[in-house]
Amino acid sequence: MSKPVTETDLYAPVKALLEAQGYTVKAEIGAADIVALRDEELPVIVELKKAFSLTLIHQAIKRLKVTDKVYVAVLQSQGRRGWKAFIANKTLCRRLGLGLITIASDLQRAQVHLDPGPYAPRKSKTDQTRLLKEFQTRVGDPNIAGSNQTKLVTAYRQDALRCLNLLHKSGPTKASIIAENTEVSRARQIMSDDHYGWFERVERGVYTVTPKGREAVKSYATELETLQ
Repeated sequence: MSKPVTETDLYAPVKALLEAQGYTVKAEIGAADIVALRDEELPVIVELKKAFSLTLIHQAIKRLKVTDKVYVAVLQSQGRRGWKAFIANKTLCRRLGLGLITIASDLQRAQVHLDPGPYAPRKSKTDQTRLLKEFQTRVGDPNIAGSNQTKLVTAYRQDALRCLNLLHKSGPTKASIIAENTEVSRARQIMSDDHYGWFERVERGVYTVTPKGREAVKSYATELETLQ
């Protein structure tokens, strides 16, 4: 049985990485886990942890008072979930101006993924437009901030409910008529995509309500009243 990895095991591969770049490296200098010096350059500080944590980030931010060259070093992520978390943490490090090093699980090598430096995030016009459109088209404020165990009410679902409500009352109807009477311009697309399983096409351009849709009319009765 292999011995569990400790934080001290991470030191050797990180030291080897820095020494290969011409640094003189020493451990536990003041509050810093690792300090590396090269010629007259600013000192490099590396904070070690087996995994990302707020404690690691807090420690690294404190070291920015000493030098702009601060890295965090963690064990390499494993699996799809670990990779997604790594990408998110790499983005966090970039925004904070921190560098990022990972150590292989066999402790034989360390790799720099990100060098420290100032970062000015580019704004996404597409994301901003999507956010504003959702805000402006959603009716009322049906959700509670912080909800993560319940399905959120979106403007898309509200539009689908409008289509469902009219279709339930009128029977099989042309999508163009549904769009006109509900003022939902994307009615045809919503019913065609049938994301919720509420709609069924009976002929070209004509839709009706499925059994699941009829159940939804009962389940969302209160919400439907607010959309009248």
